[in-house]
Amino acid sequence: MKKILILGGGLAALEAAIWLRKYGFNVTVVANRDYLYIYPISIWIPTGEYSFEDCILRWNDLAKIHGFKFILDEVNEININKKTIKCEKNLFNDFEYLIISIGAQKIRHKGIENTLSICGKPEESIKIKEKLDELIKKGYGKLAFGFGGNPKDPSNVRGGPAFEVMFNIDYKLRKLGIRDKFEITFFAPMPKPGARMGEKALKAMDNWFKRLNINYIKGKKIKEFVKDGVIFEDDSKLESDLTMFIPAGDGHEVLKNSDLPLNEAGFVKINEYCEVLHNFDETSSDKYKIFAIGDSAAIDGPDWRAKQGHLAEVMARNVAYNINEMEKGSEKRAEYISHINILCVMDAGNAAAFVFRDNKRAIMIPLPIIGHWMKKGWGWYYKNSKFNKIPRIPGL
Repeated sequence: MKKILILGGGLAALEAAIWLRKYGFNVTVVANRDYLYIYPISIWIPTGEYSFEDCILRWNDLAKIHGFKFILDEVNEININKKTIKCEKNLFNDFEYLIISIGAQKIRHKGIENTLSICGKPEESIKIKEKLDELIKKGYGKLAFGFGGNPKDPSNVRGGPAFEVMFNIDYKLRKLGIRDKFEITFFAPMPKPGARMGEKALKAMDNWFKRLNINYIKGKKIKEFVKDGVIFEDDSKLESDLTMFIPAGDGHEVLKNSDLPLNEAGFVKINEYCEVLHNFDETSSDKYKIFAIGDSAAIDGPDWRAKQGHLAEVMARNVAYNINEMEKGSEKRAEYISHINILCVMDAGNAAAFVFRDNKRAIMIPLPIIGHWMKKGWGWYYKNSKFNKIPRIPGL
């Protein structure tokens, strides 16, 4: 069996491993955590609805179920021409295909250590909960929620989770009867945060903010974060006892220090089949195929494109299919660009909104009560289908 090395421990890496094993390949996954963290459902950790354990899948369990090999290690260096992947404990150079899915790093704003992120290190979700619990015990506070952008690659924005955590905390405070004791403010440096969802969705969000009495600061660039708030470019200050901020994604340092072809932001350039079109130099003795998927890849498409979990999984399945076709000597290939859309159920604690956008339409549909349980249902489905406890629904 041909050997395939997958670097990364997220949704895309797991999906690629599962499908490659279905095709019968010898698959090794290298990740720097012994668990896969399900970010989309971690929004309920700060409010106490889910525990940290509710949001993880152990890689060793997944490896046993699907038949791939898992190695816990940190990738330190990728050298394509020398065909070497250096990790803290291991050196890898024996494979026919390489799939890069190590994700992205976050833009380092000044004073970022004074913030917490629901899309950062998994442990930060617990810290958000602990800080929120302190403020609830005190009985009052000022809460700030926001996200940033990357002008070098606008597809790496994570706005949805910021809205979701904010709305869920708002709902929790209302249930406790203390919402009037808390000041909640949303902030973002772009003039129209969430614009990629479409104009109708933006208007609906504005109405949502007004109804919930959430303050809105937009279009002000962030100068720095301080312990008690946010300083903007005009030196105005947003005071905050808890600042949750999701920085935009930036190219991983390992990628930036590699000989991979990168875009301006440091993401790996790929074609529509997720292949890395790398020109091996004359010293390369062993040619092999390289792919990049998920947040590691520089995706093409419309200006509103966004890197989301469902697209990462499409890319992973396509790569598995394409490798299998290559091995069969077939010219058939599956591309990812036609699958680019925005698709999410934005949860608010007691309700949700279904958001969808493609090249033809942009919609936001309110889903009172049922929307919340739809999203929780997806989390249950994801965990159980990955453990082969229930059949997988095609496309999900």
